[in-house]
Amino acid sequence: MATATVSALFGLECIVYMGEEDMRRQRLNVFRMRMLGATVIGVATGSRTLKDAISEAMRDWVTNVESTHYLLGSALGAHPYPMMVRDFHRVIGEETRRQILERERRLPDAIFACVGGGSNAIGIFHPFSRRPRRPPGGVEAGGRGAELVIARGPILRRISRRAAKAHTAIFCRTRTARCR
Repeated sequence: MATATVSALFGLECIVYMGEEDMRRQRLNVFRMRMLGATVIGVATGSRTLKDAISEAMRDWVTNVESTHYLLGSALGAHPYPMMVRDFHRVIGEETRRQILERERRLPDAIFACVGGGSNAIGIFHPFSRRPRRPPGGVEAGGRGAELVIARGPILRRISRRAAKAHTAIFCRTRTARCR
């Protein structure tokens, strides 16, 4: 959405590669990008998700390197893109760290983030990585079981519905209650 919006604002052509499965799940975003003038190309190979769409976008980029700029908002792809995404999204973790220390006077017991493309996760995890208390938890809604080892497994029932909608959630334990 952000790339389509900025492209529309500056009158640039925008071609978005998206896995067909992701297009189905994100119909509204596809509709909005098209309304902004972006061409959304469905990728039907492999798992028909982000991984395959990235491969197709990179093929396009290397074929048209003189006239195309590869842009990815996920923490995937060739260097320096994952590092750039981390640095741009770290404001999420820096603000979270500041707020939790201000409110609770300590770091949280655990941090969970949605891991669809990794930008939210890398953004929130990075500022906490200097002194990790526990490994961070990554979750993605819409899978086939409750085991964390299954890719795209649904979030455990104890995690709020808000997190299931791909919002970042932070959990901390105090003497009196569990904060969300």
